[in-house]
Amino acid sequence: MNVEEIRKDFPIFENRKIAYLDNGATTQKPVQVINSMKEFYEKYNANPHRGAYTLSLEATEIYENARKKVASFINAKHAEEIIFSKNATESLNLIAYSYGMENLKKDDEVVISIMEHHSNLVPWQKITKVTGSKLKYMYINDEFEIPDEEIENKITSKTKIVGITHVSNSLGTINDVKKIIKCAHKVGAIVIVDASQSIPHMKIDVQQLDADFLVFSGHKMLSPLGIGVLYGKKSLLEKMTPFLMGGDMIEYVYEQDTTFAPLPNKFEAGTQNVEGAYGLDVAIDYIQKIGYDKIQEIESEVVSYARDELSKLEFLDLYLTPNKENHSSVISFNIKGVHPHDVASILDTEGVCVRSGNHCTQPLMRFLKIDSTCRASFYFYNTKEDVDRLVKALNKAYNMFKKYINK
Repeated sequence: MNVEEIRKDFPIFENRKIAYLDNGATTQKPVQVINSMKEFYEKYNANPHRGAYTLSLEATEIYENARKKVASFINAKHAEEIIFSKNATESLNLIAYSYGMENLKKDDEVVISIMEHHSNLVPWQKITKVTGSKLKYMYINDEFEIPDEEIENKITSKTKIVGITHVSNSLGTINDVKKIIKCAHKVGAIVIVDASQSIPHMKIDVQQLDADFLVFSGHKMLSPLGIGVLYGKKSLLEKMTPFLMGGDMIEYVYEQDTTFAPLPNKFEAGTQNVEGAYGLDVAIDYIQKIGYDKIQEIESEVVSYARDELSKLEFLDLYLTPNKENHSSVISFNIKGVHPHDVASILDTEGVCVRSGNHCTQPLMRFLKIDSTCRASFYFYNTKEDVDRLVKALNKAYNMFKKYINK
């Protein structure tokens, strides 16, 4: 399939004449995924795991088949290593409370990067304060990458947990997670990989990575809002206590005590987002139909074009690694002297959708000595014409503000 054919699968582009460049926040949905939601409610709507009647059993089958699909997609060894959540944020909180709170002791260390999304940072602030452990950061160099010496110096014998974003949601930097995992395992630490910004764009094999935990949000990879994934090694998940308590995660409940269900139910309290899981199942099918090779081919061409065209605009500050091999689909930038919110608003008048703000990475922004940026993030349905619209809109914004900038 070429890009023109792919775009026909996305109704948003028929209904809105926009250059949608906020895929790092959420991707648009193909008609196949949209129809799966409708199909679920029209044909299969019932609670899974609850009823002995056919409709409930069919809903259960849809839900559990989605789990198997995700397990196969990331090459998990066991389907029960896949826990469904609302999003990556909930998955990371689950790990922090169910693993971190139980296993960290006074003077132990948690190591994360300065690039982390708040959801892989704020929970560790709380957990380290409660347990008396310490939170340390791996910092980036002038090329917006974590140098090897930071990894080697920060991960020590005191390190018990390492949290790392596979791809920075603010910079697009692809981190060397294999090296970080290997380094952490040498000292007996476990590693949590935030794959939210990587799995839409590249193949993930959790066994090959040897990741202890890995999380992602479905809505960043074509599926509906409100469905996320936590992968954890079975040996770790079995030892962890539940994060949420309630229906479907119990074995027996007595007046003063409770025993919990086995994996994966132990971590899935309450009625689950079955239609979201079904949508994720169909989204995975769609991605596999196109293939990661094709996705990367399309994105590489468009993102390279965007890097080249944006670098020609002398009024822009660009925040991205010069190493194209270590860069994914996110480009952060600012018009010098103009607030990103103002820039994004003008771009919107030209039908160009970008994110403006700190992108839930305030410590990173503070480290870079800036408050916020505009962020263009691309996916395989984007085109060079989208880039041209972005460049044209940026020129418009600059021309509107340039007489005030020097003042």
